[in-house]
Amino acid sequence: MTEDSFDTDRRTAALDSKAWPYEEARKLLKRWPDGKPGDAPMLFETGYGPSGLPHIGTFQEVLRTTMVRRAYEEMTGRPTRLVAFSDDMDGLRKVPDNVPNKEMLSQHLGKPLSRIPDPFGKFESFAAHNNAMLRDFLDRFGFDYEFVSSTDYYTSGRFDDQLRNVLRNYDAIMAVMLPTLRAERQATYSPVLPVSPTTGAVLQVPVTVVDADAGLIRFTDTDGATVEQSILRGQAKLQWKPDWGMRWAALGVDYEMYGKDLIDSGVLGGKIAQVLGGRKPEGLIYELFLDAKGEKISKSKGNGLSIDEWLTYGPDESLSFYIYREPKKAKSLHLGLIPRAVDDYWQFRANYPAQSWKERLGNPVHHIHGGDVPAETLPVTFGLLLNLVGVMGEGAAPEQVWGYLGNYLPDASAQAHPELDRMIGYALAYHRDFIAPTLKRRAPAGIEAAALERLDADLAALGEDASAEDIQNAVYEIGKSGGFAELRDWFKALYETLLGSSQGPRMGSFIKLYGVANTRRLIGEALALD
Repeated sequence: MTEDSFDTDRRTAALDSKAWPYEEARKLLKRWPDGKPGDAPMLFETGYGPSGLPHIGTFQEVLRTTMVRRAYEEMTGRPTRLVAFSDDMDGLRKVPDNVPNKEMLSQHLGKPLSRIPDPFGKFESFAAHNNAMLRDFLDRFGFDYEFVSSTDYYTSGRFDDQLRNVLRNYDAIMAVMLPTLRAERQATYSPVLPVSPTTGAVLQVPVTVVDADAGLIRFTDTDGATVEQSILRGQAKLQWKPDWGMRWAALGVDYEMYGKDLIDSGVLGGKIAQVLGGRKPEGLIYELFLDAKGEKISKSKGNGLSIDEWLTYGPDESLSFYIYREPKKAKSLHLGLIPRAVDDYWQFRANYPAQSWKERLGNPVHHIHGGDVPAETLPVTFGLLLNLVGVMGEGAAPEQVWGYLGNYLPDASAQAHPELDRMIGYALAYHRDFIAPTLKRRAPAGIEAAALERLDADLAALGEDASAEDIQNAVYEIGKSGGFAELRDWFKALYETLLGSSQGPRMGSFIKLYGVANTRRLIGEALALD
């Protein structure tokens, strides 16, 4: 197949694909059927409020938006841009729970995040610290994005034309916002928030437009003084809903997704963008991630997974895989999900080479890797590695794991299987911190003891060279003829007596990996329990 026919087949499949990134990209084809005027890049935006440390819920917007961006490029071949916008001009409303020096931060409530000292003592401001964390992570994943600071755009004057436009259309914006507010809030509401010349705080006070073209307003400062001040060059910012609409109009944003909790805000932002001569962007409204208790993840509460937590126990591809799936369905986000996400990712990756382009474009790994899916597959599942590490006991090392893998793989080495070596590291960490404390092997009960004795004898007869399939057949036969009401009762007994867990692997594969002699030792230990 030539490169031209390859591209044609792929583009044809993309235009017809029902995978959600292509469905989203088709919205942009309807928005600009012939591309943007002058072949300008299609502008994708993600937003971040750096009032708390970034978490996976923050990251997922960039990942999913990137997937839509790539889908659009596959379908059209046209240029695109992705802007990661940080609203670091926002005033600090409350002190987050998961940061140091809370007392110091409490002294700066109300001030722009970019003008508050960093509680970690590493950067020039709290916003700079959180922005750096976000950028470091996005860079680690290799995202192609342009980072934009709200403070930079306000103070440099890049928003000045639209800020003047806000003042010219002040009454129209108020007409959009006031019906959504309670009566007491209506009495003091202003879409423009001046920065106090005395305290540096972002003020929630009524303002009077003095001269729209000059950007002048009048308001009462915290000390009671009447102040006439420009809103240009960082001397004011907008309430976040008007700010959102102004940003869409100022930057010409074509696509931005957001959570279902912001549906009403998105409607208002779109109306304000239209008042200012802009256009609401297209976008996916996604369901929210929940913590292990089913509660919404919050930056200020710190109840969500940190980015580094997931990556301590699972590869970045597993995180991307979990985020890709079903964006319109609410999903829990906790460390217990990692093993399944790892194995599911590798299964989809193994399927990819033999698939048609239609099937590939619906495969999550296509979107995770931007269509350039690595060839290496995983010869042993992550779940099997976890079970192996579990029976090896405390202090197991990677080289010991590789020793057992020699029973299963003819070329078992880190050099021959670098991805498997990486998974071993994750398995050791996950087992150490989350599985080991929960493992407790129980004694066999009733017919279970006789079944284990029979398994021991069968394994002795089969020997170390037996195949995983032959071992599995022997295990299966005992379950069928050993007096168990259901086959699953036998497997549950194996998991609980040999592995100390209520769930486990395909036993033939596990025994082949761990070794027949080692498994017989486990059986002996189980039979010796009281």
